[in-house]
This record gives sequence, structure tokens and C-alpha cells, in this order.
Amino acid sequence: MRQPRAAQSFLRKSSRAGQNFEFHVTFATRFGGTVRNDGRGPDQLRPVKITPDYISTAEGSVLIEIGKTRVICTASVDDGVPGFMKGSGKGWVTSEYGMLPRATEERMAREAARGKQSGRTLEIQRLIGRSLRAITDQEALGERTVYLDCDVIQADGGTRTASITGAFVALALAMERMVAAGILKALDLAYEEDSRAEVDMNVVMTGGGHFVEIQATAEGRPFSGSEMQDLLALAAAGIRRLNEAQRLVLPAKSIARGR
Repeated sequence: MRQPRAAQSFLRKSSRAGQNFEFHVTFATRFGGTVRNDGRGPDQLRPVKITPDYISTAEGSVLIEIGKTRVICTASVDDGVPGFMKGSGKGWVTSEYGMLPRATEERMAREAARGKQSGRTLEIQRLIGRSLRAITDQEALGERTVYLDCDVIQADGGTRTASITGAFVALALAMERMVAAGILKALDLAYEEDSRAEVDMNVVMTGGGHFVEIQATAEGRPFSGSEMQDLLALAAAGIRRLNEAQRLVLPAKSIARGR
């Protein structure tokens, strides 16, 4: 699965977050080979279809279909983080998972009507949240929470796989739109990003980590003191990487004079 370009800075590794394939498979042996009930070989997936922007009101959304399994995944972004994350400068990614009563062959009672979620539901939504947090740059997100809602509208096996895969795309779409809106903090803006940024900051530092100059302008909405500190921390991290690149090509004496 290819990530949207603007989201690449904030999704550290797309690797296998959406590839938690389930192999609850029934095999039938025929002529010494293995053939599954629907005629697929052991290494064949069912047809996969992902429809982006399925829910127009969400920052990111998809309808994912894997065979007859269908899941709607949305990504919603709210300001603020849980209490245990406050003051950390980092964001949080969490998930909720559910199934429509008639997503299965026989109607199930809604968990809300029963008054509590099942152990299965809790386990799945924790899995989705853990999987997507693992590939999100929480510092770049800032103190915001992304809620990933995965609602199974038809279940024919593999709902965990479909949910994680679809939630990843919904999250990437939400991140891309936050970048486009100038909401997320980012280093080294290309022209297209720079032209839409709400805050423009330029920072000059010495190799020893001291500030030479700071320029910061609110080109959209005014920014807060905590956002200023987040931007300075982001700039400092980027400057350290540039300093490392300088060290590779300059003799040690020149670096010493530059401190």
C-alpha cells in the first residue's frame, strides 16, 4: 500500500501495520494438493477494494472490502490528549471497534444495549490502536488525539485485518489534510506546503545548541506559547541533523570554530 506523499513525514513506517492477515482457513485435500473452499490457493487473498473518503464528515475515511467483509473506518482529530499525555508535547492515537447487529448470519444484540463491550471487542480495538500508534510520529502530531473508528457492516472473517488496513489509510488521509491545512508541525517545507502554512518559523542555531536568531510569523491563526515551544524543539532536532551532515564534510577544526 502506498502512502499519500504528504503523510510520509508523520507515518514512520508503513511496513506491515496493515498486514495482520488472519489465516482461519479450511483446507480440502484433493489430488495431493491443497484447495480452499472457494477455490483459492493457500497464498491467495480474497479481492480487496478500498474506497477513500467514504464518510464526507471525517478528516479521513474509507470503506474497505475484503471478499464479503466490509468495514467503514474513519479518522477523527480532536485537540487535546488523555490526562496521562498532557504536557508531553505528543499526540495519541486510539481506536474503537464495533459490529452492526446484522453484520453476521444471525442478529447480535448491540453491545450498548447489553451495557458493556465484550472481551473480543476490547481486544480488537486495543490491537488497532497499538498497531497504528506504532507507525505514527506522535511528536509531529502535537497534543492532539486521533480517534480511529472501525465499524463492521458485514462480517465474513478477517475483520481485524480489514480494520487495521482501512484505519491506516484513513489515518494517512487525515494526516495529509492536516499538513495541507498547516495544522501539523513540519520541518523543511516544500513550496506547496510553505504556501499553506499557518505559522512560518526560521531558526538559526550554533553547533553547540545555542540560538542565533528566531523568526516566527502567524500567517493564519495566532499560535500559542506551547506551540512555539513545540516548533522550537522540532527546529532544534532538524538543525542537529543538518549539523551532523556538516560534520561529514568539514574538518574538526572548522567545526570547533563554528561553535
